Amino acid sequence: MKKKQLAFLVIILMTTACGEDYLDLRPVSQANVTNFYQTPEDMTNAVWGVYAILQQYGMYGFAMMVAGENRSDNVTNTLKGNAYADFDDFVVATNNSIISDLWNTHFAGIYRANVVLARIENVPMSEQLKNRYVAEVKFLRGLMYFNLVRIFGDVPLVLTEPVAIEEGYSHTRTPTDQVYQQIIQDLSEAAQELPVSYSGNDIGRATQGAALALLGKVHLTTQDFQAASITLKQVIDLGVYQLLPDYAALWDPANANHAESVFEVQYKKGGLGEGSRYPNEAAPRQSAAAVVEIGGGQGVYIPEENIINAYEADDLRKEISLAEGYTSGEGNYIPDPYILKLIDQPFQAYDSDVNWTLLRYADVLLMYAEALNELGYEADGDAFNYLNKIRERVGLPAKTSDNTNSDLRVTSQSELRMAIEQERRVELAFEGHRWFDLVRTGRYMEVMNARGYAFIIEEYHKVFPIPQAQIDINPDVLVQNPGYGN
Repeated sequence: MKKKQLAFLVIILMTTACGEDYLDLRPVSQANVTNFYQTPEDMTNAVWGVYAILQQYGMYGFAMMVAGENRSDNVTNTLKGNAYADFDDFVVATNNSIISDLWNTHFAGIYRANVVLARIENVPMSEQLKNRYVAEVKFLRGLMYFNLVRIFGDVPLVLTEPVAIEEGYSHTRTPTDQVYQQIIQDLSEAAQELPVSYSGNDIGRATQGAALALLGKVHLTTQDFQAASITLKQVIDLGVYQLLPDYAALWDPANANHAESVFEVQYKKGGLGEGSRYPNEAAPRQSAAAVVEIGGGQGVYIPEENIINAYEADDLRKEISLAEGYTSGEGNYIPDPYILKLIDQPFQAYDSDVNWTLLRYADVLLMYAEALNELGYEADGDAFNYLNKIRERVGLPAKTSDNTNSDLRVTSQSELRMAIEQERRVELAFEGHRWFDLVRTGRYMEVMNARGYAFIIEEYHKVFPIPQAQIDINPDVLVQNPGYGN
């Protein structure tokens, strides 16, 4: 699916069926939507429509970066008092527009997935392709619910296409444990049917490795370390992924869907409405054409001093991942940090060719190391080996249990746990993982309060508020998360 028919992914019938608010789920024209799913081509378009949701502003087009990085100690922003700055300042209100975008876009994608699953059985097409489409959609639905449950906690679990408005209004919040059970089921079933790889125009679609890698992350999040270790080892044993020798090659748009990539959200510049907004948002606000030649910068994602100082002295990932300033058009050096990863020159403003890397092999190896360590510390065991594979790629010395250098010596489970956390931070910096890692390990309050806020981060901050508009629509079935008012 690499940067190809994505311009064709704006499926009007499905878009109108989603509506602006999730819980008003009745299709605008039930007859038209029903009649649309008649041929294999219709179903192909419908599956593309589920993938297309990933690009949107409320998912990887913007909001997931804000939730995963701006909320953390990696990223701040130029301005205060706006919707994304509130994530950084831990003052996200119930009417925050990005919160609404996250909720509505994810549930729109789930609706699209449910439509495919409800209609595909009656479409005349090969069983092999039908099974693959079902698996792809279950992977995408599992991904969307995984995001939702990490962002909001308990969320409505909707697994069928609603046929009446009364049904749309009846869904209350499902306990997190039950949502995770469904995510695990979706991803497990997807992994059984998805191919290991694709060729040609299908490159970029969900694979068996993508389903297993995400399932491993889910198990790690629920602290089922045994299941996580087994599942992540399956990804490794597929033998189709490898660390690229050159860390810089990971971020070249011409090298998209490379051997380290497990799953990427596909973008295509060229005035097609399928380009990425990211480079313009990441470039410094006052940089004009010095960083991004067309459209300037918005300063949404500014590396904090904390992450700038987090790299070891000889870690080449620092100069590949971020810049501490730029040279203006007048030739003056401006000390305004910005993220270098994924910077590309767009076709027009907010229209670049940069894919969003959602899962990659380095993430898998570090998760596997973490799962092994949580199952029991072993001096210089496999957890060390997989951690050190990441370090070796960028020329850093190995961490060992008996190193004479105290900075490299790791002698306990807790020390190895922190070494893995540190490696994840610098290896995966600005890729949307940091906040969710801190919540997953229960370290978000300790780390964020040490950052020096004028206020205290509390336990309830691990999730975000339910959009007030959803509660207003459904006051009898939806209740607000604690800490965010009524």
